[in-house]
Amino acid sequence: MHFFLFSATLPAVAQKSLNSYNASDIQVLEGLEPVRLRPGMYIGGTDEKAWHHLPTEIIDNAIDEAVAGFAKKIIVSLIDAKTIEIYDDGRGIPTGQHPKFPGKSALEIIFTTLHSGGKFNNDVYKTSGGLHGVGAAVVNALSAETIVTVARDGFFWTQRFSRGVSQGSIEKGAATKEHGTSVRFTLDDQIFGSGAAFRPVKIYRLARAKAYLSRGVRVEWKCDPALLTEDMNLPPVATFYYPNGVADRMAETTKDKPQILPRIFSGNTDWAEDTGFRVEWALAFLTDENGAASDDGFFASYCNTIATVDGGTHESGFRSAITKGLKNYAEKVGNKAGSAIIADDVFDSAAVLLSVFYKNPQFLGQTKEKLSNPEIARLTEKAVSDSWEIFLAGDPKTANALLDFVVNLANARIKTKQVKDIARKTPTKRARMPAKLADCAKHGIAGTELFIVEGESAGGTAKQARDRATQAIMPLRGKVLNVMSNSDEKFTNNKELGELIDIIGAGTAKDWDEAKLRYEKVIIMTDADVDGSHIASLLMTFFYRDMPQLIHGGHLYLSCPPLYKVTHGTESIYVDTDEELEKLRAGKFKNKKIEISRFKGLGEMMPNQLKETTMSPKTRRLIRVELPPKTEDGTEDAEKTRILVSELMGKKPEFRFKFITEHAKFVRDLDI
Repeated sequence: MHFFLFSATLPAVAQKSLNSYNASDIQVLEGLEPVRLRPGMYIGGTDEKAWHHLPTEIIDNAIDEAVAGFAKKIIVSLIDAKTIEIYDDGRGIPTGQHPKFPGKSALEIIFTTLHSGGKFNNDVYKTSGGLHGVGAAVVNALSAETIVTVARDGFFWTQRFSRGVSQGSIEKGAATKEHGTSVRFTLDDQIFGSGAAFRPVKIYRLARAKAYLSRGVRVEWKCDPALLTEDMNLPPVATFYYPNGVADRMAETTKDKPQILPRIFSGNTDWAEDTGFRVEWALAFLTDENGAASDDGFFASYCNTIATVDGGTHESGFRSAITKGLKNYAEKVGNKAGSAIIADDVFDSAAVLLSVFYKNPQFLGQTKEKLSNPEIARLTEKAVSDSWEIFLAGDPKTANALLDFVVNLANARIKTKQVKDIARKTPTKRARMPAKLADCAKHGIAGTELFIVEGESAGGTAKQARDRATQAIMPLRGKVLNVMSNSDEKFTNNKELGELIDIIGAGTAKDWDEAKLRYEKVIIMTDADVDGSHIASLLMTFFYRDMPQLIHGGHLYLSCPPLYKVTHGTESIYVDTDEELEKLRAGKFKNKKIEISRFKGLGEMMPNQLKETTMSPKTRRLIRVELPPKTEDGTEDAEKTRILVSELMGKKPEFRFKFITEHAKFVRDLDI
C-alpha cells in the first residue's frame, strides 16, 4: 500500500519514465563487449600499469607451458612502441574445431570467450598463472589487432582478430615440423589513448623475472634498438637462463653487496601431488660497509610466476619459518635476548626471493597482486623450517653472528619505541590513549597531523595510506554528539569526545595548555557527501565550543576528498564537483573516451588514491577552519558567531528552517 501511495504522488514526468521502462531497455553485452566497456574490471584500469599487464597475461600462458614441461624456450619481442610478440615452443594452442562450438576453432574460442582454456583441467596444467581463463580473451579485446600463429599437427595455423572480433576463420599454412605458439598484439588507442606505449625496461624486467622463476627455461629478449632512446643501458638482444632459479638471480643481484651469511640460504621442494604445492626461495642478509643494516633489502614474492606485489599468505609462512627458526636457535644456545625478536627485526635488511607453485591459488583481484590461500602459509612454513634449522645448526659461527645482528636490531627497536611512547604521550595520559588510535612516531609536534576519520573502514584505509612518521589516525564509529543540543552530562559521559580530548592532549577551553598539544594539525576527514558534511559540522561545533584555542591557533583543518577520478589514457585527474566534471567533459576531454570513477566514500578508495588525493602534503588540499576577524573591542563578531552556531546547531529547528529558507537561493546544486 505504501508503494502505491508513493507512486501516486510522483510528478507526471517521473510517472512517464516509470511506464516507459520495459524489457527493451535491458542491455545484453555479448562476446568481449563487457571487457571493452569496463576494462578496469579486468585489468584494474586503463593507465600505464594496466596496459603493461597485458603482455604479462600472454607470457604467463607461455610460462605455464614451460612449467608443465612442454616448452624450453620463450621469446619476448618488442616490435614497436605499441606492438609486442610472445613465442613459446610448447605444444601449440589446439586448432581443431571445438566440440561445443561448431565451425569455430578451439583457438578462436580461447581468444574470444571469457573463462575458456585448458587451465581448469589439472590433467593439462598442474599449476597456472592464468587462473581465471580470461587473460588471452582480455588481451584480444583490448588490442587493435591480434595475430595468433600456431605450429602443430604438421602445419602452421594463423587466425587474426581486431578489438576482440575474429576477422575470419583459422587459416592453414605451410607444412612444418615445429611446434609452439606466437601471439602478436597491438595496444588499442580507443581504450588506452594515443599516448599508450610499452616501456622497454618494464618488458625487459618482466622477461628476466619469468626466466628465474622458471628454472631451466630460456627466455630471449628482443627489441628494436630505435625504442631504447630512454633506456640506453638495455641491450636490444639478451638471453636469460637460470638453471638454479631464484638462487641464481639472488647471487646475481647481491654479488657486490656486503652480507652476513657466507652463502645465500636457498632451497626448493619437489612437486607434492597430495598438496599440489612446491616452493623455492633465496635469502640473504645485507649490511652496509660498516656492518650496519642495509637499506637495500627487499622481499619479492610470486605464485605460479605471478608477482604478488602486495604479498600474501606465502610471505607470512616464510617470515614465520625464518623468525621462529632463529628464535629457536637462540633458545638452544642460551641467548635470552633472542626471545624479543620479531619478524620486522629479522627482515629489516633481508633480501628475499620467494616463489611458490600451487594448483588452486586464490588471489585478491584479477590482476593477482595478493595471494590469499590460508593453507599456503602452513605449507610454506613447513617446507622452509627444516632447511633453515639445518642451515643454522650446520654453521654455528655464522648463526651466532646473524643472531647477534638481529638482536641488536630488536634492542634498537625497543629503545626507539620507548622513547617515542614517552614523547607522544603526556605523563597523565599514558594509560588513556584509545586502542583504535594509530599514533605517529615523530618526536615533538612539529609537522605532525591527527586525522579524525569518518568510519572504521575509511580509518583502515587511512592507516595504510598515511606517513607513519608524522600522521596519526583516529577512526570514528559514526556521527558524534551534538554538544549544542545535548546536556553537559551527556557530553561528560560521551566516550568518543572524551577520547578526542585525551588524544589532542591540551585540555579544554577552561584548562587549555598549548604546550601539551600533541599535534600541529588536527584534520577532519569525512566523506564528500551530506552525511560527511554533517559529521564535519558536529566536530567543528565541538571544537568551537570546547577547544576554541585549537581554531584560534590555526590547528584545525578540513580535508578535501574528491568526488571523481577521470582517466584518459595515461592521464588521471581528480575532480571535486559535478560542475568541474562537466567542464572537463566539455573542454579538455571533449569527444575523447574517458573512464569515470565515482568515490562514494573514503572507505571505497584504495590506499594509494587516498594518499594522493587527500593525505599527502604534496598533492592534497586542506581548508583551515577560522573564526571571523575580531572588531576593535573583540566582542561584536565573536558574539555573532556564538549566536549563529547556537541557533543552527541548537535544539530549536525553527532557526535552521529560517536559515535554509533565506539562503536557499544561493544553492545551485545539491548532490544527494
